[in-house]
Amino acid sequence: MHVAKDDKMTGKLFGLGIGPGDPELLTLKAVRIIQESDVIAVPGKVKEESVAYQITKQAVKELDEKEIIAVHMPMTKDHEKLEASHNEGADQVEKYLKEGKNVAFLTLGDPTVYSTYLYIHKRIQDRGYEVEIVSGITSFCAVAARLNMGLVEKAEPLHVIPASYQIEDALQLPGTKVLMKAGKKMARVKEELRNRNESAVMIENCGMENEKIYRSVEEIPEDAGYYSLIIVKEN
Repeated sequence: MHVAKDDKMTGKLFGLGIGPGDPELLTLKAVRIIQESDVIAVPGKVKEESVAYQITKQAVKELDEKEIIAVHMPMTKDHEKLEASHNEGADQVEKYLKEGKNVAFLTLGDPTVYSTYLYIHKRIQDRGYEVEIVSGITSFCAVAARLNMGLVEKAEPLHVIPASYQIEDALQLPGTKVLMKAGKKMARVKEELRNRNESAVMIENCGMENEKIYRSVEEIPEDAGYYSLIIVKEN
């Protein structure tokens, strides 16, 4: 797994999905790559405040023996701020790759689904380095499992929707809707679900110690946290 440490060799970047919150949902592959990597990157200003770090530490006891870097990924839609932070994050990672060190970047859920890691991944790849994505269990699959329910059956389609944007048209689609990243727009999302008389369930912090389950639209709090996911089943 390790890249040879000579002047001609560079390190490899791994984008590791660590699942939605339950440390037992880390894959064997993710654990192995963490153990074998030289540097661990976590999203956040400081490692101790990173949710990805807190989850992974419970599954990989030797995590703190690694060199860990915090990569700040601000919650904003400002294009210039995002561009600057993504470039800065890529620079942080590239520094270690140049030294021939492998970097494992921890990301909640799966790196291919609305992951901020992808912005780093693309930049590092464009700079000519080797990159690899390692799948993790997605939040919506974990939420459905936690509720002992299926997401889709037979010919039903599944729609994964970023709820912080416009959702009115998306809610008219047939099948099951997964609403992610509602964040500060939760009040508007709840109002739209109520107006459409939709049946919905929500889990906040799935698999974590502070997990909360809401089994109807009326139960959903308007101040729910960032790690909240709603499943809307077709009536």
